[in-house]
Amino acid sequence: MNAQTPEETRNEKVIRTLYALADGKSKDTPKFVAQFAEGGYFYDVSADKKYYGNDIGQTVDVYAAAFPDMHRNLYSVYTFDDLVVVELSLNGTHNGDLVLPVGTIPPTGKEIHAPCCDVFHLKDGKVVSFHCYVAVPVLLAQLGVFMNLQAALRH
Repeated sequence: MNAQTPEETRNEKVIRTLYALADGKSKDTPKFVAQFAEGGYFYDVSADKKYYGNDIGQTVDVYAAAFPDMHRNLYSVYTFDDLVVVELSLNGTHNGDLVLPVGTIPPTGKEIHAPCCDVFHLKDGKVVSFHCYVAVPVLLAQLGVFMNLQAALRH
């Protein structure tokens, strides 16, 4: 494996900072949003929704409210020029309302360890695009939502 270029090293550092700004007690939504380039966006693939400007921080706030101890475990970080791909998991205890585009899931008290893959494009040390691929079926199953849905469908 080749060593990272200085640009790739910088880009990886930007992404690791971005994750730190979204985690639990160290969450800082304005600084999270400030990591994005003008016109940059966050794409929540599972909801098929793109966020621009200050709206980029909405999902950070939603997940922090639902999972106050939210943290991410980064398993692999791949860099290639202006591209960074991260395999990770979203982890936390569901102690607040999880507000999703399709409705709100009240607190279950259950833990999640949801697999995720994030793809970033950067330019000049700023995020131009962030595509987030969370394994939502796994996350919902860990919260027990699928069991409730299955029971409702049987009646």
